[in-house]
Amino acid sequence: MPAEISGLRMTRQRWEVYRLLMEQRDHPTANDVFMRIKDRLPNISLATVYNCLEGLVQHGVIRQVNFERESSRFCPNLEEHGHFHDKASGKIHDVTIKPGVNLADVLDLPPGTVITGVEITLRGELPAHLQ
Repeated sequence: MPAEISGLRMTRQRWEVYRLLMEQRDHPTANDVFMRIKDRLPNISLATVYNCLEGLVQHGVIRQVNFERESSRFCPNLEEHGHFHDKASGKIHDVTIKPGVNLADVLDLPPGTVITGVEITLRGELPAHLQ
């Protein structure tokens, strides 16, 4: 267990939350993390899980992702990417932007706009064989 990640002191609880997110990259909610981590840390509280997630987000180790009015989800993928929300299964899938694509070529942006970050959420349904 590293002592620090991005300047954040890694307590056992933070490390286990981070490790879980890296192992199960399905964009869980804080409650999902809490339910999954109880096997590893039986005495952990939901408040501690929230605190761990908040610290990891504040130090840029994971991203907090929000989809409409749903609970926040947490994503360990720090590369520029979007998300596809499959309405049928409820699953969230990472969507990468193809190399070489200039978003200004596909989006009608005001002249002179400089894109500094991307948050794209697509919604739909995957074919049954891909769910």
